[in-house]
Amino acid sequence: MVEPRQRKVRILATLGPASSSKAMIRKLFDAGADAFRVNMSHGTTEGRRTLIDTVRAVEKEVGRPIAILADLQGPKLRVGKFADGKVTLEKGQRFRFDSDPAPGDATRTCLPHREIFQSIKPGQRLLLDDGKVQVRVASVAADAIEVTVEVPGTLSDNKGLNVPDTVLPLAALTEKDRRDLAAALDAHVDWIALSFVQRPEDVAEARRLIGGRASLLAKIEKPAALERLPEIIELADAVMVARGDLGVELPPEQVPPAQKRIVQLARAAGKPVVVATQMLESMIVSPSPTRAEVSDVANAMYDGADAVMLSAESAAGQFPCEAVAMMDAIARQVEADPSHDDRIHFTEILPETTTADALALAAEQIGRTVSAKAVVCFTTSGSTARRASRERMPVPILVLTPKLTTARRLGLVWGVHAVHTRDVANFEEMIAKSKRMALRTGLAGAGDRLILMAGVPFGTPGSTNVLHLTRLTGDELKAHG
Repeated sequence: MVEPRQRKVRILATLGPASSSKAMIRKLFDAGADAFRVNMSHGTTEGRRTLIDTVRAVEKEVGRPIAILADLQGPKLRVGKFADGKVTLEKGQRFRFDSDPAPGDATRTCLPHREIFQSIKPGQRLLLDDGKVQVRVASVAADAIEVTVEVPGTLSDNKGLNVPDTVLPLAALTEKDRRDLAAALDAHVDWIALSFVQRPEDVAEARRLIGGRASLLAKIEKPAALERLPEIIELADAVMVARGDLGVELPPEQVPPAQKRIVQLARAAGKPVVVATQMLESMIVSPSPTRAEVSDVANAMYDGADAVMLSAESAAGQFPCEAVAMMDAIARQVEADPSHDDRIHFTEILPETTTADALALAAEQIGRTVSAKAVVCFTTSGSTARRASRERMPVPILVLTPKLTTARRLGLVWGVHAVHTRDVANFEEMIAKSKRMALRTGLAGAGDRLILMAGVPFGTPGSTNVLHLTRLTGDELKAHG
């Protein structure tokens, strides 16, 4: 049995050309990756299925459940082509986007998205090529948008377009996304990441299509999503601070407070939260990160984020294993900081008026009082484990579950070490198995105390109603040995 990580924050690594082989995925796991992201924007359906199967092969080899997240592409807004391949836009000049498919020039180009014509208003901005070129709308007609260039630059064929100041009448799921979603569910991925979330209805539609076959993570990358963040968090199983697009559509100085707000609200709701994009960007081409990047990763951990994500660093970079190992090292150092516990509890988490929440809060307090070594959760659905994690326990959370899907999905949850094992039938068996598994995983030894959380009757999802304190004896240690 694989020993638990010596840290509580999770590491999510994106797979790609630099990390598609079984040997490399195993190296990433050994370096510290707890979960893997498959980007549905790239490759073929067959190629992505092979990648998922390879992760499952590694999972079987290491004997530990591994979470797989399939990240849907979402709608991609792009301008048309130019007669010469590109044009240079000067500050203050007028330019036109229209519905004419003819190649563009220095005065106009095609914008093949009717939804933008329907929703954009004078005074609003359009951001081109990841915000490198910015224009402001002067006037709007049925088939033309006249703009004034505010930030000049070169615009070339099919460059991306962002519309930060309005909610577009676009569904978050394109036809490609629906096909990719079906393929991902057939491949038994654990999490689906939904891009281009603007409103709660986007999350509700994706949840309906998923039908409980995977957990749903909403990527917060649009300013419109920030305006309805509590509703989106309520409908999603987890959220991601997708700082790439968020950093294009928001002024850069607004991204850090937005990140902290997303993390805070997700933690208060007991939903896992992932901080992503450009965390160790320089490690794409360098074996070591910048000091600013290390500080950025550490700050997300001090805020209590459940997971931090690597994108191109592990997918296409020259040093994928080193990037994962660096995140692991930062996490260990942060969590060893005597001030870490106070910092992650800076966000006040108020329990809901439920038995399960009351017991989770009590487990955290009892654990501190008696210096318990671990909290052991028996769970079918994972809800007991998520409630325990929400309290940011000072000790590891050992989760024992008879459902492999539950064990895998908990790979994005802070502080959890999930083990897929047979269910227990009675209270005595629960205590015995807790002690046995705590010894086997190395989380506890002779004389150590364990806190047990479970629901009785056993096997009933969402019925956490038991809190039990037990101690390992020398005789049990001998029996285990």
